[in-house]
Amino acid sequence: MGKRLHNATSSGGEIPPEKRIRRSKTICSCNSPRPPFLSAHSTFSWFEEDIWTEIAKFLDGKSLVMLAATSRWFRRAIMDDGIWKFICLRDLQVPTPERVAFRWCKLYMSAFDGSHSYMFRQQEKHIDWMRIGAFSFDSSVAVLTERLTFPGKIRKGETMEKMLRSLGCCVLDNVKSGIWIADLQLVRCPVCDLNTCDGTMQTLDARHIELFLCEGYRNGSWDYQLVGSQDIKKRADGAAGAIFDIKHLEDSSTSAVFDYKSWIGRSNDWQPKAMIAFHAVAVNTNLQENEGLHVKYHAMRAGTDGEVVSIRISQQLL
Repeated sequence: MGKRLHNATSSGGEIPPEKRIRRSKTICSCNSPRPPFLSAHSTFSWFEEDIWTEIAKFLDGKSLVMLAATSRWFRRAIMDDGIWKFICLRDLQVPTPERVAFRWCKLYMSAFDGSHSYMFRQQEKHIDWMRIGAFSFDSSVAVLTERLTFPGKIRKGETMEKMLRSLGCCVLDNVKSGIWIADLQLVRCPVCDLNTCDGTMQTLDARHIELFLCEGYRNGSWDYQLVGSQDIKKRADGAAGAIFDIKHLEDSSTSAVFDYKSWIGRSNDWQPKAMIAFHAVAVNTNLQENEGLHVKYHAMRAGTDGEVVSIRISQQLL
């Protein structure tokens, strides 16, 4: 055939119409078959044979979204919720929770879109913030403290005031289990005129990973309530705060938080420092000469008698 075509063209002749190549339809891009791992009841597996599933394990959220935008086939493959669960747990470095109420892709975006609680409320109070990381609650009881030492034996039935006075901590029950996101916030003094006050307050701000997706938080019906406060009427070396899952107070990972001399920085280092473990988080900022601190503990519940979904420990110079 090639020889006849050459002869025809070299001799100046024209290819007969019946010999011309005809296309029955226009050229289309190929469509890859839908792989079996995308079935409705599938789960993400480390041993999945599909190459794109394997590649997805090494990408960050932004890269996955960009890949999903290239075609409908990639969108179907990449938006599989098992993939987003994998990268969410990978990037947050936390154990798998028992259950979640939202899709993992939404939870990932909520945790990694750069947002924090003061973007939703009291934006005028906000000065600066630092993302610490994620930890988790297995039990429903949290220990809140302004000390970076082991709180000792916590007796049931003790009043909040007595615990704060004797142990420097308070206990919260009915805490929502699962993944929690921790931030260090620097905000303006909450009792002075916003335009003239130079006072600041440091806040350890922890929230359940689902909080920003809940309608009760978004519409403002859930709010923070003061659960305890105390004055430290002596010179404070640092403004510190910590949150622990009471079930894991004596875990080896939690002991790293109590080893505060290894992470709080030297006495002339004024940069805020933070430490996070699987079931605990702590912050510390070294202070110059002062007359003490006013410490407040706040909690937000999902409704009047609902679970605790957000916790704050705030310190302000006296």
